[in-house]
Parts: sequence; C-alpha cells; structure tokens
Amino acid sequence: MEQDTQRQLKEYRDSIDNIDAAMVFLLSERFKITHKVGVLKAENTLLPADKSREAQQISRLRKLSKEADLDPEFTEKMLNLIIAEVISNHEKIRDSKKTS
Repeated sequence: MEQDTQRQLKEYRDSIDNIDAAMVFLLSERFKITHKVGVLKAENTLLPADKSREAQQISRLRKLSKEADLDPEFTEKMLNLIIAEVISNHEKIRDSKKTS
C-alpha cells in the first residue's frame, strides 16, 4: 500500500509542478503585455493606476472564480498582488520617461 501511495503522491506533485510552471509562464506573458500598457500610458501621460479598470477586473475574476469553484476572496487577493506590481512597474516606466 505504501508504494501505491508514494506513486500517487508523485503523480499529483508532478501535475502540480506542471501547473506551477504554466502559471509562471502565463504571468510572464501577462507582464509583457502590461509593460506595453505602461509604455502607452507614459507616452500619453495617463495615470499608472486605473481604479475603474481594476474594479472591473476584480468583479470579473470573482465571478469566474465562483464558476470555477475557487474562493473569490483568494482570487481577489491574488489579483490585488498582481495589480500592485503592475502599478509599480507603470510608475517606473513613467518615471524613466520623465528623465529621458
């Protein structure tokens, strides 16, 4: 029984590792695009943060979370972390454009 348990545990962990890798690459793609947004905002003197867009995204992802049977509170925390990083990146882009 122990060997079967270890084999099953390894299979589950391998799947988790694959999903984690996919999430990293998806986040990388997301940040490449948000970088382009940051450049566009800086070039057009738009603010780094867009509270209306953020609220729309939070609402949309909370709904998707419910449909996916995922805790919407967790999803909102995750999105807020991503949004904070995006805003920080947009501020850096804006500041670099000012000094260029």
